[in-house]
Amino acid sequence: MGCRTWVLLGGALVVVAAPATADMVWPALYLETRLFTWWTIGLGLLIEFFIVRWLFALSIRKAVFATVVANAVSAVAGVPLIPIAGIIWEFFPGMLYMGPLHWGTFNPITWGATFLLACLVTTAIEALVYRYGFKFRVGRREFLWLCVANSLSVGVAFASLLIFPLKN
Repeated sequence: MGCRTWVLLGGALVVVAAPATADMVWPALYLETRLFTWWTIGLGLLIEFFIVRWLFALSIRKAVFATVVANAVSAVAGVPLIPIAGIIWEFFPGMLYMGPLHWGTFNPITWGATFLLACLVTTAIEALVYRYGFKFRVGRREFLWLCVANSLSVGVAFASLLIFPLKN
């Protein structure tokens, strides 16, 4: 691997470690801690492998390779993008309903938005990888199926937060 790759990997590790030491938290940071656990990654890859293989009519080898590459790119790009999407939500539209309802940042609407944003961010990144990196046709139908696959992966992370909540 080249120097640029090592710098990017090192930067990604620093960004992944940042939520663990943050003084300010919001649902997207909590979710991100679980998106990078072995069980979420493993189940997510397995789920997405089957959908990618079926969706693009790929051999097992090519489906494994494409799924791993797309998810690796999604993970590296998602590390900053998912929390950024979450903090943008906090300011708008979160400010519109949190104040009048006297709700803090950890409320049902924000958790739902965090789920949707994580699904959309990861799906958009993976769709770009499949379309431009692998030259697969990614139209509306393919995007929706990739979104279903990602919603199952993100759902695993969400479920783990409910079953094993983060501790201080």
